[in-house]
Amino acid sequence: MNKVEIRKKILLLRKKNYFKNLSIDTNKILRFLERKKIKNKIIGGYYPYNYEIDVLNILKKLEKKGFIISLPKIGNNNKMNFYQWSFKNPLSINVYGIPEPVSKKKVNPEILLIPLVAFDSKLNRLGYGGGYYDRYISAYQHNKEIIKVGVGFSFQKIDKLPINKYDKKLDYVITEKNFI
Repeated sequence: MNKVEIRKKILLLRKKNYFKNLSIDTNKILRFLERKKIKNKIIGGYYPYNYEIDVLNILKKLEKKGFIISLPKIGNNNKMNFYQWSFKNPLSINVYGIPEPVSKKKVNPEILLIPLVAFDSKLNRLGYGGGYYDRYISAYQHNKEIIKVGVGFSFQKIDKLPINKYDKKLDYVITEKNFI
């Protein structure tokens, strides 16, 4: 299957399974961060959209633990940056219908929670096809280490994803069932 066929199949599966209330145990993320000795860092999250796994409870708990939360904002030329955000702050809706921070305080997260359409056992990720995360990682990875954690449902795993030179590998994938 090519990327377009995989997207179509998995997005349909995601929509079909979304209302089963599958979620990630927030403690899995906290234990992972503790094992990695990561404290008070900047977390790049996302606002769930199009039946993506909801990470808002995770972000809320991380904020209470002293982490700085940020969400992406879409800019020109398919570029994306992260802006500091708190649950007390307002959001605006972008051209895709996704909530974004109103904040003007740009930050560079050390840890990215990245939504995905599909992933494989080699930690390759398939997104929606806009390349926003791949471009962001390419632009900022050389400045500092970014821990890339894909977030999705276990049924989004496929045997092998077709990849190209622009696709950035994940460091980890977390699902409602396990941490890869």
